[in-house]
Amino acid sequence: MTATITVSGLSACTPRPKTADPVAQEFLSAWAAQDYETISEISDQADTTTTALESTFTGLQAEGVELTLESVDSRDTIATAKYAVNWDLPRDRELQYEATMTLTKMDNEWTVRWEPSLLHPQLGANQHLELRSIEAQRANVISSDGAPILAPGSVYRILIDPAAADNAESAVKRVAADLDAARANDATVPSIDTAQVLSNLGDSTYSLAVVNAQVGEKLQQDLAGIPGLVFNEEAAMVATDPTFAPDIVSRVGNIVDEELDGSNGWRASIVTSNGAIISDVAYNAPELAPSVRISLDYDVQRAAEEAVELRSGNKTMLVAMRPSTGEILAIAQTAEADKDGDVALTGQYPPGSTFKIITAAAGLANEGLSPDSIVPCPGTMNIYGRIVTNYNSFSLGNTSLDDAFANSCNTTFANISTELQPGQLKTVAMQFGLGIDYEIPGLDTITGSVPEGEVVLDRTESGYGQGYDLASPFGMALVASTAATGKVPTPVLISGHETKASTTVPPLDPAVLSSLQSMMQSVVTDGTARGMKQTGPQIRGKTGEAEINGGSHAWFTGYREDDIAFATLVVLGGGSEAATAVTDQFFIRLDELRAQGEVPAEVPAESTE
Repeated sequence: MTATITVSGLSACTPRPKTADPVAQEFLSAWAAQDYETISEISDQADTTTTALESTFTGLQAEGVELTLESVDSRDTIATAKYAVNWDLPRDRELQYEATMTLTKMDNEWTVRWEPSLLHPQLGANQHLELRSIEAQRANVISSDGAPILAPGSVYRILIDPAAADNAESAVKRVAADLDAARANDATVPSIDTAQVLSNLGDSTYSLAVVNAQVGEKLQQDLAGIPGLVFNEEAAMVATDPTFAPDIVSRVGNIVDEELDGSNGWRASIVTSNGAIISDVAYNAPELAPSVRISLDYDVQRAAEEAVELRSGNKTMLVAMRPSTGEILAIAQTAEADKDGDVALTGQYPPGSTFKIITAAAGLANEGLSPDSIVPCPGTMNIYGRIVTNYNSFSLGNTSLDDAFANSCNTTFANISTELQPGQLKTVAMQFGLGIDYEIPGLDTITGSVPEGEVVLDRTESGYGQGYDLASPFGMALVASTAATGKVPTPVLISGHETKASTTVPPLDPAVLSSLQSMMQSVVTDGTARGMKQTGPQIRGKTGEAEINGGSHAWFTGYREDDIAFATLVVLGGGSEAATAVTDQFFIRLDELRAQGEVPAEVPAESTE
């Protein structure tokens, strides 16, 4: 403790003076030094005075107090001393105010009269001052369109205390059964392996599961009376919609947890002897942390999740991005796809004819082609011994590059890629993001890979997305984003968290980009994706069917002119129509959600964007 006492123009003198000045000074010095013995000697109510001062020192957690005697007005047997009080509180905080004390003289000696106002002008009988923390509410995690994704709430932790249990095994099995029953209505409820729990159970309390508040309250009621079970309610960041990208939201929560804490405020309060607050003498509001924004768009994600369910029996996935910023707007995949992990982000599949976006760009940049260039599109073509065949062996003869692209001529693009030099196709693919490795906080991703093409056959097959070409839906969403803007966007999930790329690449030539975009529009208006029912802005894209042993994958990738790029994959979905239909439904549903203008519950008006 530090004790500071300041006298303004006053001097002490002994023996007891005729004026009250030295006694007032002596009292303040003893107060600052917490010298309660001296205070008792010069106070008319020793116990009451020292108790109040001690309680306030403790209550304020004071590290010291500075008391400045400003004036003393002495009149015969009564005097009034005015002084400034400056409490030194933890974390460099201060509490300042002015107060007065009354002194009385009897038998030629001055005594300090105890009054609560001596300690603080607003203090009453049996009251003292206390420092209290004002906890800052944690910030929300919000989607890119302002919907709250994670908000402060609570969860229930279910524990077993073996020492208090009549039959620990029976209790654990009962909890497991009730969790299974609850999970039938709420897929987020965890399960527990009773055999594993029992094998790990010792003498100390063991955590069985953590459930949301609604489930926890019900289980607490249903399992009440079973000895050894303990339910602890704990503060936590809670998903406002447990079905909304739960895996990603959980990872985001772990990453940004410390960023959600604001700075606590504090209050110095007048309290009763039992700690009840009467009023505040100082109040400093907490500083809230800003909401953490993630790139997922609430409507885009919901539309994507609903759309992939059109092919729920397949491993169906859809990734959407904002080409202008690289924000990842949606990542959706079916339960069947979930069995293989985060395949929308990391799965490696032959991209089929969607890769012709890259082959076309390579031909435009390196072979002098234009959309109007006449190119061969026979039903089959023998290229250095490799027989390349179009779908159902269709033939367009000699036709424009635009027509060959719109109708997805394998022979045309196998021929273009074969004529490229080794490494050229791989280099152009990198310009579209395919083959770049990214470190994205909150996500694990693999874009894909393209062979160098030293062997002619490798170049031939790569031209139409077969052979050694591999890509994830995430990788093809990057390809589509690049086709929309001419440069690879840096993909991002959490605002303020930097994404690192393994390399940087130059943008596409503007003339190449313009030609490519024109051909991608032809795919939708006159080619393999014609007939889409969505009525929103123009879509430009490329369909694909990637043949593998046992069937073929259905692909569709591209962008819509409202700054949404997409890649849709239906594993073993057959023809590209399957992926096109899922994408069509995605945009139809997105436009419906946006037209409805629904703002999710608990979205603060100032948070919407």
